[in-house]
Amino acid sequence: MDNESIKLVPNRLKFFPVMMFAIVMGLSGLSLVYGKAHEVLNLNKMFYEILSYFTIVIFLVILVTYILKMINYIDEVKQEFSHPIRINFFAAISISFVLVSMLFQPLNTYIAHTLFTIGTLLHLFFTFYTLSFWINKSLNIQHSNPAWFIPIVGNLIIPVGGINILCNSILMYFFSIGIFFWIIMFSIILNRIIFHDQFAQKFMPTLFILIAPPTVGLLAYYKLTEHYDIFATVLYNLGLFFTLLLFFMYKNFLKIKFFISWWAFTFPLASMALATLLVYSINKEIIYYYLSYFFVFCATAIVCIVAFNTLKHIMKKEICIME
Repeated sequence: MDNESIKLVPNRLKFFPVMMFAIVMGLSGLSLVYGKAHEVLNLNKMFYEILSYFTIVIFLVILVTYILKMINYIDEVKQEFSHPIRINFFAAISISFVLVSMLFQPLNTYIAHTLFTIGTLLHLFFTFYTLSFWINKSLNIQHSNPAWFIPIVGNLIIPVGGINILCNSILMYFFSIGIFFWIIMFSIILNRIIFHDQFAQKFMPTLFILIAPPTVGLLAYYKLTEHYDIFATVLYNLGLFFTLLLFFMYKNFLKIKFFISWWAFTFPLASMALATLLVYSINKEIIYYYLSYFFVFCATAIVCIVAFNTLKHIMKKEICIME
């Protein structure tokens, strides 16, 4: 290996972003979609199994790489951890642990419970740290963006993955935090979107995160109560509304230059597909049958498009470089 190549490896490690864990979130979400689609729509289980194994491998690769960054470039990690925007993506690490633990449930219960415990404890820390960061730092309204929902959504994912691991009282604690701060954060983000400057181009895909709180909230609420009542219906319809609104605004996303933040498209669409599959499994109405197939297709198409562009830019060495 020549000197130039030797220099290239550590430099790319130095700029390996914490946002890479959004890849795990997107792939895990799609894996769970195909698992649910196998149960509800009788899709071939092979899709779920292949995606699950692939996601687990990607999770391990990204986790090991970021640990190496922490060992070799701790100052860079500290800078990310004190950045007003990037700090929100650290919750993607704990969410990845929880989501991957759900993929391990059919494979190895001990590993699944271990990953879930690590993810839950990490997310508890990231939630407290991020909220205290918002309170103690002098942030501008321009710092707010839908990525702020990531630490909040994680609190709603924990009841989905932990229904057979933790008692309902503890899971309800996380659910309560997620629902409360979703409402608060949404007010802040809506104010920023309407009355202040538009987002930088690289953060436009994070608008899709608006879909996640109501749809994941529905999944968590149903897991906790096993009831599909008016509150659950409201959560689903809000998720559907935000999804259709962003589809209506499709022109805003057509000419966006590729950033790793494109992965923000993926998990929210997967959560919308999961919510629709759940609703169809409960009421068997034909409209949700067709919507289930539609959102499974949308989630799959978006993950394929984003994955293709990610690979293309990795080959061009345009990822993990100084911005």
